[in-house]
Amino acid sequence: MNNKKSKSLVVKRILSIALTASLVALSSFGFSGCKSNQTTDFVSDVNTVSLDPIVDTSGVDSDDTVVLVENPINFEDLQSKNSDLYAWIYIPNTSVDYPIAQSAPDVDDSFYLHHGIDKSYFFAGTIYTEKANSKDFTDKNTLLYGHNMLDGSMFTTIHKFEDEKFFNENEYIYIYTPGHILTYRIFAAYESDDRHILNSYDFSKDDVWEEYVKQVSKPESIYTCNYRDVGLSTDNTIITLSTCTSYRSNNRYLVQAYLYKDTPTK
Repeated sequence: MNNKKSKSLVVKRILSIALTASLVALSSFGFSGCKSNQTTDFVSDVNTVSLDPIVDTSGVDSDDTVVLVENPINFEDLQSKNSDLYAWIYIPNTSVDYPIAQSAPDVDDSFYLHHGIDKSYFFAGTIYTEKANSKDFTDKNTLLYGHNMLDGSMFTTIHKFEDEKFFNENEYIYIYTPGHILTYRIFAAYESDDRHILNSYDFSKDDVWEEYVKQVSKPESIYTCNYRDVGLSTDNTIITLSTCTSYRSNNRYLVQAYLYKDTPTK
């Protein structure tokens, strides 16, 4: 993972670009079209790891005191520019390395669909969540939205998980928040319909959650790409990354991961 210095430089670079040139060359941006995915069988992971989120205490001194690790994101600097920026997402071997925003209570949920991190108009938008989700990632299912851009930015490269080999070799998503590094293990990547997930399911009910998990893992789903059988239960929380499919504009491409490890930070 990137260290604190490199992450801080990324923060400054992105903020600088957004503040000075967010409207430059917008005509080059656009959505990719959509195409039908080939039907594939689920990929079964026989070496299933524990599903209980691990509180990482690897940095423990001789007095059994947890030594907190450095957080690679300077949230004080980030939020001084825009208080809506509350987390950061990083996926190795993709271009996903961005701040996450959530609009203010009196602002529409879709504000960051076409606004940059400096709140000015920007067609590519910002990775964002809706107010139906809390900002501490404790909800059963936290939805993160990002465009599928022709220039490869935002969530375009999560389509790499359509490839079975890439899916098998790249298992983790990292979410940075003030005080935490949340490590998520990817269990599913597939094409779905365009329903609004948070409006369609009441995840506060265990039976709804269980049925949803079964629905996600149905091998007969005609758009399914890859699946890792990890045996999710009602104790798990997950994130869902949502973007446009490559050609089928009415569908969504989803990558889902469960909380695997929670590392406290300074």
